[in-house]
Amino acid sequence: MTDANIRIPAEARDRLAEIAAAEGLSLRAYLARIAETALTPAERAERAEKARAVLREWNGYDPSEADIADLDADLDRRLGEAAPR
Repeated sequence: MTDANIRIPAEARDRLAEIAAAEGLSLRAYLARIAETALTPAERAERAEKARAVLREWNGYDPSEADIADLDADLDRRLGEAAPR
C-alpha cells in the first residue's frame, strides 16, 4: 500500500492524533478506520431509501417531499424554541 500526504492544519493533526492515541491507534490507523467506515453521500442516500422502504412496508408511512419539508420546518421551530436564551 502506498502512502499519501495530506496537508491539514497542525491543530487538526494534533487533535486527531490525540483521539487516535486515546483509542490505542496510530494516527495512520485511525484515519484508515475513518476512511473504511465513513459513508459517502451516495451511500447515506441509499441507506436512507432502504430505511424509508422498511417503514413503508412496516406501517405504510410514506411521506411526500412536502411532508418532509413541513416536518423539518416544525423540528427547526421546536429546536429554536428549546435553545437556551
